[in-house]
Amino acid sequence: MIDLTVHAKQLERTAQRAHERGIIVPTLAQMASPETIPDGIKQRLSDVGLWDLHPLNLFRITWKNEPIRHGGGFNGVNYVEIPREITGIRARIIALVGKWFPTGSHKVGATFGCLVPRLVTGQFDPTFHKAVWPSTGNYCRGGAYDANLLACESIAILPEEMSQERFDWLSKVAGEVIATPGCESNVWEIFQKCKELEATRENIMVFNQFDEFGNHLWHYSVTGRAMEEVLQDELGETGRYAGVVLTSGSSGTMGCGDYLKEVFPTSKLAVGESLQCPTLLENGFGGHRIEGIGDKHVPWIHNVRNTDMVIAIDDEQCMSLLRLFNEPAGQAYLRQQGVREAFVEQQGLLGISSVANLLCAIKLARYYELTERDIVLTVFTDSMELYQTRLRELEAQCGRYGEMQAAADYHRYLMGVTTDHTAELGHRERRRIHNLKYYTWVEQMGKSVEELDAQWYDFPDYWDRIHGLAESIDVLIEAFNEKVGLQETR
Repeated sequence: MIDLTVHAKQLERTAQRAHERGIIVPTLAQMASPETIPDGIKQRLSDVGLWDLHPLNLFRITWKNEPIRHGGGFNGVNYVEIPREITGIRARIIALVGKWFPTGSHKVGATFGCLVPRLVTGQFDPTFHKAVWPSTGNYCRGGAYDANLLACESIAILPEEMSQERFDWLSKVAGEVIATPGCESNVWEIFQKCKELEATRENIMVFNQFDEFGNHLWHYSVTGRAMEEVLQDELGETGRYAGVVLTSGSSGTMGCGDYLKEVFPTSKLAVGESLQCPTLLENGFGGHRIEGIGDKHVPWIHNVRNTDMVIAIDDEQCMSLLRLFNEPAGQAYLRQQGVREAFVEQQGLLGISSVANLLCAIKLARYYELTERDIVLTVFTDSMELYQTRLRELEAQCGRYGEMQAAADYHRYLMGVTTDHTAELGHRERRRIHNLKYYTWVEQMGKSVEELDAQWYDFPDYWDRIHGLAESIDVLIEAFNEKVGLQETR
């Protein structure tokens, strides 16, 4: 659960640091509905860039930023509908766009949800502690960014084979960057580094996205409501919401599926993973190239009882479509297939895991034989800004990308998507996946069997108690801002 015990002495130091640095903390409610942000803060944001290391950008941790680089305000949810010339299916696929968050990824929300409850309760003392962010990529970037805005020191941990853009950016923002062996599926090596730091340093606090319920709660409270608003705009009188499909890194984003199931009880929640590391599908392991998703274990915060389907995606599909969507020859071929120019120009919105989410959504729609009335939701976690080096590496490995290869990739990996490597989960299949948590979290990370059982048998009350903490956290944030003494009143 999320501990909201207040540590009064440390809280005084934290509030004093925030006062000195001009920090006002937004509530979860303001992130979900930025129209409620005081006008004074909105006016001051007109002089702040989207990625600037400025404390006011805490208020831009929302899906509703105006999609511009500098000085933007707030509007509706940033999302895009994928044309049928890309999906090859009858159903509609709509994706929320992560590019227009600070850092270009929605992970700044997940890290906010983990750090801020401990900050506003005084559990985390920025005059003493350093925040450790174990990650397969974007989470540690979001953590380093949020920590900087909140006047906290940070340590970013990520696999050494992640894109160079991530390391270049982190070197300018995080206090310390630690590269662990392997690729994005080497999560255990990250956990081991955290244990080493805890054993050798007394001033660190680890925010492990895989077991921090603040990650889940932020997406339940903010992403879930953003998706609900999109559906209100897009369903019309005859539309049907079928479900949401998300690849599992920490499984935090899947918290939005819990929210949507409360509003749309018959909707599906599907989880994707790499075929090269089919942990959920067949208790498998391995390395892969879909940056941003972590594997070889089931995250502690994954509500498996609410998960309806597992879908595995071959990483070769993602890398090939990355070239199709971004190479000039690929974009030219898409135009020949009738893809409108406006969408061709938007394909930079899809990073590697975004492509995987798109493919998972297509698979789900094909599996359930969805029609024109149906909408499937997903998320474009980050954009191509983090993967330009991958394009250059692919050209060096595979040669120049031409029309013939574009045609092959389009018809094989988009029009030819099949329903193989999927599993519709019944009770027993869900229980099998849930039981895998034991080996990572009880045997190796010190969680209790009692809580593991509570996640399963005390369903949905266990998860409802977590979701019910959002209002309590907002009350603590408001009290913290009053203590800091910089609160905008209008």
